[in-house]
Amino acid sequence: MSLSLKIAIRYLFSKKSHSAINIISMVSICGVAVTTMALICTLSVYNGFQDLIASLYSSLDPQIKVIPATGKTLSLQDPSIKSLAEWQEIDAIAPVIEENALLIYRNRQMPVLLKGVPDNYSQVSNIDSILLDGNFFLKDSVANYATIGVGVANRLEVGAHYVYPLSVYTPKRKAKVNLANPSNAFNEDRMFATAVFSVNQPEYDDQMVIVPLDMAAKLFDYPQQASALEIKLKPKTNEKHVIASLSEHLGKDYLVKDRMMQQETSFRMMQIEKWMTFLILAFILMIATFNVIGSLSMLIIDKQNDIKTLQNLGADEKLISRIFLTEGWLISAIGAGTGLIAGIFLCWLQQEYGLLRLGQTSGAFIVDAYPVRLLWSDALAVLAIVTLLGLPAAWYPVKYLRNKWLRTE
Repeated sequence: MSLSLKIAIRYLFSKKSHSAINIISMVSICGVAVTTMALICTLSVYNGFQDLIASLYSSLDPQIKVIPATGKTLSLQDPSIKSLAEWQEIDAIAPVIEENALLIYRNRQMPVLLKGVPDNYSQVSNIDSILLDGNFFLKDSVANYATIGVGVANRLEVGAHYVYPLSVYTPKRKAKVNLANPSNAFNEDRMFATAVFSVNQPEYDDQMVIVPLDMAAKLFDYPQQASALEIKLKPKTNEKHVIASLSEHLGKDYLVKDRMMQQETSFRMMQIEKWMTFLILAFILMIATFNVIGSLSMLIIDKQNDIKTLQNLGADEKLISRIFLTEGWLISAIGAGTGLIAGIFLCWLQQEYGLLRLGQTSGAFIVDAYPVRLLWSDALAVLAIVTLLGLPAAWYPVKYLRNKWLRTE
């Protein structure tokens, strides 16, 4: 242990001639600690909500989605698309068709997003895990069936296994509107609601209706086309490696997206909110470090006699400056370390026991308690900002000491 560090530790914990200096030093440490703890906890809560939202989207969003780079559809007869069935890493492929349509139930109607899916759709999605009512199946020898979002069900006042059919209308792609008989410009079909799903995301719950793929292909005149390919990989497959290989194989005509990229806007907004909150708390931390300046300045004034004694014993300007720089660094370091440990401990308590709850009663929200997930990269970022703010706070009083006292002695 260096001489400057030994003296700095003694100055920090020893009793000063004025008790206010001890109090200000403790306030400085507590200010840094509390702000560091708040940073850790806040960032962890944002991570928890991001994981929660990702888990909700993953119920319907495929592991990998291939869409055309331009236009609305891709050809299922494209050799590069057909060859994907031979890839060893791919467990299941489901071509899907997504287009807007008009849905009518008795005397109620609404625009919906019609999604046509093949028979193996449950292999590429977790549709069965999000059903509120009914069972997921697409068709039999008698009729076609639809799985509808809970928002659609509420608005149309329809549920699983209702006896009246749903009617769906889509405009014919190549037909011209005949004003004398405008109904000829639309394709029409009927199906029965067999299940209601909910993922607690309005873009799905309030507008999506899942129907058989061949029915959607007929309605939208897409005989050998699809809006996208939804892909599920085999377990323990390197997803990033497969995405890179798919992008290279398919070329510039197609875009290959993972779940995060499929909901890029939502996750980008969450990241922006997270780091904006980080900057706001960092600003509060900067204000807290002003206490370090005050504490160190008062300590320098209190230790004038000690400074003269050290100079008489041969201590040079650099050693004395290093003592008080170390003193300021210790205040920031102890505060940061204490806050980091406290923040990690609080995150662990929240994970294990859910101390901070979202509602008074269980089941009021998707989760009962605030979700948290601690990332060590966040902890390093917090320590970095504390260090960056702590060093200037210690440097300023020491600079005043060198300019005003040490060089005039």
